[in-house]
Amino acid sequence: MPSVQTSVLYVTDLSYEAQGRRYGDEDVFLSSRLRDTFAVAVCHPLDAVALMDAFDVVVVRNSGPVLNYQAAYEDFRTRALRQGVRVYNPLTGKADMAGKEYLLDLSVAGYPVIPTADRREGVDQLPHADAYVAKPKAGADSLGLRVLTRDELDVFDGLESGDVLVQPRVDFRYEVSFYFIDRVFQYALRTPDSDRRWALEPYRPTGDDLAFAQRFVDWNALDHGIQRVDACRTRDGRLLLVELEDLNPYLSLDRLAPADRDAFVAALKTSLLRFSGSN
Repeated sequence: MPSVQTSVLYVTDLSYEAQGRRYGDEDVFLSSRLRDTFAVAVCHPLDAVALMDAFDVVVVRNSGPVLNYQAAYEDFRTRALRQGVRVYNPLTGKADMAGKEYLLDLSVAGYPVIPTADRREGVDQLPHADAYVAKPKAGADSLGLRVLTRDELDVFDGLESGDVLVQPRVDFRYEVSFYFIDRVFQYALRTPDSDRRWALEPYRPTGDDLAFAQRFVDWNALDHGIQRVDACRTRDGRLLLVELEDLNPYLSLDRLAPADRDAFVAALKTSLLRFSGSN
């Protein structure tokens, strides 16, 4: 342990109620485990700007969708970048941190992503499906998500603005999430029941699975921080990216065996020490 402890401002909304997840419990656990290595203070996202200058690192965790406090988040982001505040994850992420435009960009570039369009002319290029999912580019946590038939999609005015993404609803076997710290794989979890997104169990990925997930983490080019790669396994066995969460990914630590939780916490401590310049 450093002779002078690195100070961490741990940003979270302990009261946010997420469907199927216990944000507050996860952050009480994780912040308490960090305290044997760091000097930790927990604050609400709306208090981060007023407090952040007094800390070595600002760790953004389960703070809820920033849509709930968009102006305050933009102020935090602008000030942190201008003042050189060490924010973990760094604010240079190209995935969900910057909105969902990346899904369209990756789709166009030929990455293994659920096919995506944001304009009416692009919808005709999507694979035929029984239903389509429309979600705001600035959305999070399923806010604003709509499921539409093709007839409904043909008259959907959200495609006129370019602010909405449309994807065919994929018939998949299960979803799987891969968790990384500093681009290094930590663990994976999958949904044994496709109708219960957050009822997860440990998953042992194959080499091809890891190569799939690593490709997106490397594309994002964040050398520090936690990332979660969410994918679905299609009926023909392929993996397709659903989301690359690089702002405040929920970790489902309660689904891990104690030894695996301990290993994750140890890796996070090492990462934070390295990021703060204390190691």
